[in-house]
Amino acid sequence: MIRGLLIALAVGIAVWLLGILILVIVGRKQQARELATAIPNLLVLFRGLLRDPRVPRGSKTWILVAVIWIASPIDLVPEFIPVLGPADDLIVAALVLRHVLKRTDRSLLAEHWRGDPAILDRIAGSTHR
Repeated sequence: MIRGLLIALAVGIAVWLLGILILVIVGRKQQARELATAIPNLLVLFRGLLRDPRVPRGSKTWILVAVIWIASPIDLVPEFIPVLGPADDLIVAALVLRHVLKRTDRSLLAEHWRGDPAILDRIAGSTHR
């Protein structure tokens, strides 16, 4: 089982890198940069939110679901489809972040976010609390 998860993770990373490469080749360097940093930054954000006592327990449950979804080899859109493959991961992350924003202050997300604030705004939406 662990071996299968490691293989799935390796395939996911390879497809993610391929998507970034395709964006660079077609001249969309900004989108490539955003894709390159989005998922790692989301995982760091989710780890920080899971450890933060200010985040409600129910929100932590949804964050954990999102982390499992992102790490899971099962996706709505197969990972081997460049650019669109990681999209379902980002959609799940965005939905969970919007849920968290309804229950916490936006500054809490900003406190744990390590990437460009504009990307967090794009992923989480423009909902302010």
